[in-house]
Amino acid sequence: MGNELKQIQTISILGGTGKEGKGLAFRWARAGYKIIIGSRSLEKAEAAVRDIHSYLPETASIEAMLNADAASAGDVVVLTVPFAFHREMLNSVKPQLQGKILIDVTVPLVPPKVTRVQMPSAGSAAQEAQQILGEAVQVVSAFQNISYENLLTQEDIDCDVLICGSRKAAREIVLNLVKAAGLVGWDAGPLENSVVVEGLTSILIGINKQFGVKSSGIKITGVSGAGKID
Repeated sequence: MGNELKQIQTISILGGTGKEGKGLAFRWARAGYKIIIGSRSLEKAEAAVRDIHSYLPETASIEAMLNADAASAGDVVVLTVPFAFHREMLNSVKPQLQGKILIDVTVPLVPPKVTRVQMPSAGSAAQEAQQILGEAVQVVSAFQNISYENLLTQEDIDCDVLICGSRKAAREIVLNLVKAAGLVGWDAGPLENSVVVEGLTSILIGINKQFGVKSSGIKITGVSGAGKID
């Protein structure tokens, strides 16, 4: 596992021109990773790179690419697209993702009722991704309950990240990337458990609306050894 972690130098974020993608890019670029922002439009990706650079030192390594090229170039690939484009995006980059870890941040929100939990027939967005991509891709679900307002800041974040995936080794790699982003991560078990994590997002959106905030999150309490994988 240690060798695998050392080999992860480049993180590609597909749909990285959105708010969540920019927030994650900022966090990982700050930690020293090379970041590739993927988009269907190279112009939009380049604009996002300029925006993220405005928060970081000039030495930060961030590059713009089309989605397929970004998927090929990344040691780990992150998917941050709205659910409406989830299936289309996965099918378009399926060949480039084979043999890699895909961190799926997608939440199956169905406007306008985004405060209601609505899961796809596969069980969750992450399970849908696994069905589409096949077993050669290690799909890991994470970051659904962290708002970009929390990510795109130099401050510590008082929210935890739940990590679900079918393979323990892949969950451990993502857990370390969560720590690199300055967050506390927890191994939440197999990919099937992502249904709970994704569903929490609708609940948090409802809480945000009730209290007029944008950054409610979750916190695991009563356990020592945060993020430990047994």
